[in-house]
Amino acid sequence: MIARTLPVKALTLAACGGLMGCVAGQGARGTLDPPARTQYLGVDTRLLEGDLVSFVVQLAGEGGQSEAIAYTRCAAAQYALIRGYSFARHVRTNAGLKGGIWEADGVYTISPDLPRGTRTIDAEVVVDDCKTQGIPTV
Repeated sequence: MIARTLPVKALTLAACGGLMGCVAGQGARGTLDPPARTQYLGVDTRLLEGDLVSFVVQLAGEGGQSEAIAYTRCAAAQYALIRGYSFARHVRTNAGLKGGIWEADGVYTISPDLPRGTRTIDAEVVVDDCKTQGIPTV
């Protein structure tokens, strides 16, 4: 991939050399450099009490708040499966941007049976969906 990118950049720089308004790495059709991908920086799992668990995640790159929240959901689903449970229920998630890094703290309960409430997660289904989307789990 590097071998293909370098000649294109060289041609772009040569083409832009005599033109006003060209930006390094950009040509007439837009950016040549691929966009920064979401970088999943890890999960910190904290058992709060009994079946109540907090998942603090961080990500950088093109991902934003919704990706950070999805990352906590994926971590919770995988954690439930690791513990031998089939379900989780979302309690709350706080997310924010700190120094260019998105951080989310999602709290979930895990259980062997479908919990009450509308914000329940079937762990197997969610883990499969996370894999399809390329979001890592615990």
